[in-house]
Amino acid sequence: MPQADKAFKSGFISIIGRPNVGKSTFLNRVVGQKIAIMSDKPQTTRNKVQGVVTMDTSQMIFIDTPGIHKPKHKLGDFMVKSARNTLKEVDIIMFMVNADEPIGSGDRFIIELLRTTKTPVFLVINKIDLVHPDELLTIITTYTSEYEFAEIVPLSALNGNNVERLMETLEKYLPEGPKYYPDDQVTDHPERFIISELIREKVLHLTREEVPHSVAVAIEKIERDEAKGMVNVMATIVVDRDSQKGIVIGKKGALLKEIGTKARHDIEMLLGSKVFLELWVKVQKDWRNKPGQLREFGFREDEY
Repeated sequence: MPQADKAFKSGFISIIGRPNVGKSTFLNRVVGQKIAIMSDKPQTTRNKVQGVVTMDTSQMIFIDTPGIHKPKHKLGDFMVKSARNTLKEVDIIMFMVNADEPIGSGDRFIIELLRTTKTPVFLVINKIDLVHPDELLTIITTYTSEYEFAEIVPLSALNGNNVERLMETLEKYLPEGPKYYPDDQVTDHPERFIISELIREKVLHLTREEVPHSVAVAIEKIERDEAKGMVNVMATIVVDRDSQKGIVIGKKGALLKEIGTKARHDIEMLLGSKVFLELWVKVQKDWRNKPGQLREFGFREDEY
């Protein structure tokens, strides 16, 4: 008798961890295109970003959470509570750590949060390309002495080492379920959100330390010009101090132009179309502590 078709599986997977452990790098790799911004600066991810991976036998919906850290303002509160709330919503939790950094108080804080959940937790040790293989056993022993993980998977999200094995192991833990999204959909975020994040990524890459976490991007307008085969995007980069406005604009507008050039390239890749990108810079003092402005930039008050 022919073997019956394998039941389709689907589920939600939270990626949780300290800032800068490579959560967004992993998400972009498995999805196959950039939907989460990447930076070497902590707390880059502010919203929960859902990435969808559809295979023949399963569909995985990944939630890349903001890095858990000690909040210093209302935006920080939003980011941490957003990450904590995903623990209640998912079928699997991926706790991602850096192979080249010792376990710290931030990791232990997350482990304490994990003690309150019955959801299977995977320990994902990222950046294994940065350590000698002999060090892995010590790293694993350190973490397993703190918590009993369902699975332990060392990998390099940047290079792709062992990512396939992780995906296969995740699939085993998924429940049977429906296909939540069409085969070709890779995220549930609207274009406006991803475009704003791509612009913000360039600001993070190109500005000094005093600027990054004071930056938000508001998309004012997206218009498609069918006759020219062009998409016109108008966006405002928001900072909270006058001095930061000068830094973002740069001498004779040079830095703002570079931000625009690099962001336009990524937006064209996203939209598959030529893009005309117009950027402005505006000061809104202390916006990170004002609930109304947080809502305006997409941080819903009921989520924090």
